[in-house]
Amino acid sequence: MKKIFITFLCIAAVSSCGFLDTEPDDFVTPTNSYSTEEEIDMALNGVYATLAESALYGGNMLGRMGLSADIGYESYSSDYGTVGDYDVSPSDSKILTYWREFYEGINRANMLIKYMDNAGLDEQTRNNVYGQALFLRAYYHFMLVVRFNRIPLILEPAEGSGREDLQIPQSEPRDVYLKIIEDMEEAANLVRPVSEVESPCRVSQSTVYGILARVCLYMAGYPVREPGMYAKAKEYAQKVIDTGFHSLNPSYESLFLDYIQDRYYPQESLFEVEFYGNNEGSYTTTAGMVGRNNGIGCSSQTVSTTGQTVVEMYGYSIGTIRATPYFTELYGDGDLRRDWTIAPYTYNTTTGEKSYQTNNVWIKYCGKFRRECEATSSRSTNYTSINFPILRYSDVLLMWAEAVASDVNSTDADLGQALEYVNQVRRRGYGLDIYTPSTVADLEESDRLTLLENIKDERARELGFELLRKDDIVRWNEFYDRMRYVRSLTLAIPDSYTSSYYINVKRFYANADQRDEFWPIPTYEMGVNRTLVQNPGW
Repeated sequence: MKKIFITFLCIAAVSSCGFLDTEPDDFVTPTNSYSTEEEIDMALNGVYATLAESALYGGNMLGRMGLSADIGYESYSSDYGTVGDYDVSPSDSKILTYWREFYEGINRANMLIKYMDNAGLDEQTRNNVYGQALFLRAYYHFMLVVRFNRIPLILEPAEGSGREDLQIPQSEPRDVYLKIIEDMEEAANLVRPVSEVESPCRVSQSTVYGILARVCLYMAGYPVREPGMYAKAKEYAQKVIDTGFHSLNPSYESLFLDYIQDRYYPQESLFEVEFYGNNEGSYTTTAGMVGRNNGIGCSSQTVSTTGQTVVEMYGYSIGTIRATPYFTELYGDGDLRRDWTIAPYTYNTTTGEKSYQTNNVWIKYCGKFRRECEATSSRSTNYTSINFPILRYSDVLLMWAEAVASDVNSTDADLGQALEYVNQVRRRGYGLDIYTPSTVADLEESDRLTLLENIKDERARELGFELLRKDDIVRWNEFYDRMRYVRSLTLAIPDSYTSSYYINVKRFYANADQRDEFWPIPTYEMGVNRTLVQNPGW
């Protein structure tokens, strides 16, 4: 399917100032009253634009903020002494811009929610716009509460610039989660079914219910541990399954080629961040850095035997993320996901040939977003049009299974269905028909707790490098133990191994501490909002 270009990336003017420190500078303001449907569309596009900001999915989150945790480490000298190196401080610029951009998105949503009725939209259009804005506001709060734990819950636009207007205290995480769920539940009844939505870059009912399942799993886990949320996660995941619309792409590789080559596969991709072009010509703010940041490292300008430079052959990438041996060894023989998720080769910087790595277990890059597969031959150095997945149907199946395996009240029938969903995901990973039992791919029947541990491993295999891993091991209350385990693996690296990635991996896991479960509240924001309380350990 040809990509339908969404204009939000080129029309939203984003303030460089942080939320709660100046009067808002937005693209549509109460002065011009959100008075037409066109202005409402522009405002909604601006709310979506937050996702693509360079501080978020458009750049920093793609390998530069430590989100791969135990399955991948950052090897990029520019990020020494930052969150990307697990050498975090409350003044870290990437943490500050993460906080600012999501609160800027919340403020945009609040402005739209407050003033959208000025346009006099028909009820169906109005409800759909309101539902999308409500969902995105909730999702942005979710992205903040999982990383900072205690955050201000902002439900009104910031329209005053006085210091007293900026003193908004943090809410308890439980209260934030409850409001997120409340808003998403309301949004689910307002947005359109997936069959009526033009692309997975727009919010559908499947998007909302799938993310609701994720929210409930997080709320059920550490640190909130809310009773009953496993059952709710199962309920919401079931709503996605019951649409009958969604299915797994038969090919794991093809699914990611769709993201790379500007095609949609909404049967599996429920929500993704849209990027377009390479920031050249007419569209100068529409591209992202997917593959450029988190691809197979490639920076050589040496001319190969083909007459092209190595970068021209494969596409420039700073290659921030490399896999750990722990991650590589999680995959079984015959699992096709391994060599797509973890590139089995590097690029020879002199000849341009692919050098397959069989013994060097620390050198391998993230391979899911490899630029060599881009549809265009005129690759930009700094930007790509590759879309990034936020929610896939395989995740929905695994969330359903995890919710059941985590619930002590689950029936044998539900546990059997949970195992089947996990095996469907695994069969696809082995290139098999997902509905045909396989002695090669299928997990055997087990007790509930063993199934749960298998699901944890399966989430890494299926969803590795999709920015979910750190959040998963934090909510399982296993972050520090898992990071310490990988550190123990680094101790076996001989001191004589002096390549930069060996040095980087040792430092990365040595830096990780218990306090890194959650990021510190940015120092600058604490200076502006004196009611904020710093997280423990910072």
